[in-house]
Amino acid sequence: MVRSLWTAATGMIAQQNNVDTIANNLANVNTTGYKTETNEFKSLLYQTLQTRTTTANGDEKPIGAQVGLGVRNSSITSQFTQGALLDSESTTAMAISGKGFFAVRGEDGETYYTRNGDFNFSLGVGGTLQLTTSDGQQVLSTTGQPITVPGQINGQDTIANKITVSADGSLYYPDADNNPQPINITIGLYQFQNPKGLDKVGDSLYSVSAASGPALNEATNAALEDSIIRQGYLEGSNVQVADEMVNLIIAQRAYELNSKAIQATDEMLQQANQLR
Repeated sequence: MVRSLWTAATGMIAQQNNVDTIANNLANVNTTGYKTETNEFKSLLYQTLQTRTTTANGDEKPIGAQVGLGVRNSSITSQFTQGALLDSESTTAMAISGKGFFAVRGEDGETYYTRNGDFNFSLGVGGTLQLTTSDGQQVLSTTGQPITVPGQINGQDTIANKITVSADGSLYYPDADNNPQPINITIGLYQFQNPKGLDKVGDSLYSVSAASGPALNEATNAALEDSIIRQGYLEGSNVQVADEMVNLIIAQRAYELNSKAIQATDEMLQQANQLR
């Protein structure tokens, strides 16, 4: 009897974690670059009640008797499918079409990766312009250095909204004839052998882990399929609200069924205690 109490309790805990994950997906339905997460489960250990050879007559049995001891969460996996490209009026809005990630330098000096391309230009030392995230973290180039645009180009003060970005991430600035000219700076794009192994650190940022493998620079690795940067667009989340609502109903029903199993076990124990 006690075994069923524990087994049903593990089911309730697992489904609560499932609901937590679904709630997080729904909460981030409008978060730029967010990737939906899915819960994966695995069964716990099995207890052997009878082996294949322990029959009343000592004869061999083809099938033993084992009872499961519940379920647990094995992983919560991010699904890195492409999100919809949403039009933006900002000239510093960048959306990635492909498998790449932007690289940013955190406040601790470490490099993090993101699909959120909601960038801004901020004033740096000597009137330079630095490409940063909305939180002020520096966006890195293909060389792993912060993207810094000179304060003056062609003898005139640089105007941020005149900077354009090509599909490969190269920055351009118009000359005297208003023709875009390269300024020899390229936004870095990086890929991973196993992006699902990246550690989530919040603020739409990911960090490298042993499971993800090292960051692979698209600019220096010819074996990678190049991603495309779309200026004036932002990548929306890939959360499918209808799917999440269906999953929420299923998780709620599973939680309810496990609670019913606990109630049934409790009633059976009450019956056993009333025996004379």
